[in-house]
Amino acid sequence: MVCMGNICRSPIAHGYFEHLVRQAGLESQIRVDSAGTHAYHVGNPPDSRAQQTARRRGIDLSGQRARKAAHEDFEGFDYVLAMDRDNYALLAELCPEGLEHKLHLFLEFAPQLPEREVPDPYYGGTDGFERVFDLVEAAALGLLADIRSRHGL
Repeated sequence: MVCMGNICRSPIAHGYFEHLVRQAGLESQIRVDSAGTHAYHVGNPPDSRAQQTARRRGIDLSGQRARKAAHEDFEGFDYVLAMDRDNYALLAELCPEGLEHKLHLFLEFAPQLPEREVPDPYYGGTDGFERVFDLVEAAALGLLADIRSRHGL
């Protein structure tokens, strides 16, 4: 899961998807991580508003720390999921040749939603983080279904 700074959207997606994976008993088969396309917040925990929003929904993000996305992520993961088109474009530049099939917009896994991008809530209020979580929930369920279908889990 990748956003710009790895402190708002991608940690929420990471935490919620990890929760779904645990609930499904697939934690030994599915590895979840998140990163940012920029190094602004490397080493920092998720934004306090992201943590509060997740905590209200039973998800703990406190153990996460921001890191910058690297080309090795395309080699180590089956899916590299951008939260928006700007980060998708930056990831496409980073992607090693031949691994482009791994890069997706996260909301591709929620075709029932009209949105194609998870909006950045950083400069807004709590409502923006709640909306991000709603979008993430829908896409995470679709992603898990896709993984199960493709990998027979």
